[in-house]
Amino acid sequence: MDLGIAGKTALVCGASKGLGYGCAEALVREGVNVVIVARGAEALEAAAKKLAAAAAGSPTPFVKHVAADITTEAGRAAVFALGHDFDIVVTNAGGPPPGDFRNWDREAWIKAVDANMLTPIELIKATVDGMAKRGFGRIVNITSSSVKSPIDILGLSNGARSGLTGFVAGVARTPIAAQGVTINNLLPGSFDTDRLKGTMAGAAQKTGQDFDTVWEARKKNIPARRFGTPAEFGAICAFLCSIQAGYMTGQNVLADGGAYPGTY
Repeated sequence: MDLGIAGKTALVCGASKGLGYGCAEALVREGVNVVIVARGAEALEAAAKKLAAAAAGSPTPFVKHVAADITTEAGRAAVFALGHDFDIVVTNAGGPPPGDFRNWDREAWIKAVDANMLTPIELIKATVDGMAKRGFGRIVNITSSSVKSPIDILGLSNGARSGLTGFVAGVARTPIAAQGVTINNLLPGSFDTDRLKGTMAGAAQKTGQDFDTVWEARKKNIPARRFGTPAEFGAICAFLCSIQAGYMTGQNVLADGGAYPGTY
């Protein structure tokens, strides 16, 4: 299927590895120009080289990278110094740490909300009107399956990402929907990433079990009996950015191997 987005330009956040990288790779394979941003300069540069090698199309799309913290004003300024005319924006920031809500102070909550709610909103504000004027725009927010099925130790994420979900539900249905702009949320379940490995390592330490035992037990709780891959997550993201997905907006697309048990 030709997704119809070759030659478009995308901003992909948190794209040096994991799910963000998977999204960026899927887009460049469709001939999309990408600007990737992440905090770690070395990992980001390596990712940019891999993406350039994976790029397809004629002419070959460009791959640019900006080492910055997108959750800060300075970081966003560094990205938008390259321009505001992005056709596609994939928002993504590392989730807040797990823990007991009794131990989280106001600063912890503000940090979580700033990174996982306010930063995506700022990116939407900076790009959505230009998309509407050009008659095409795709915004995909990488959130979490915890929006659908809250995880008790991830209260910071549950709260902050749910706030973004509520915001998107409203703004996606404003007049921009009639101007070719869609805004959707992509909710990952358990994917084979460094973040999941870190979470499982913490769980193993807490329970006194070895890592492999905890890892395999987590798999068994997923109907697909496996973890997702960044590549297949990226493919879903690329479809949401396609011309074929133009009638989908304000939606929460869950990718979790069937782990969520609800009907709706």
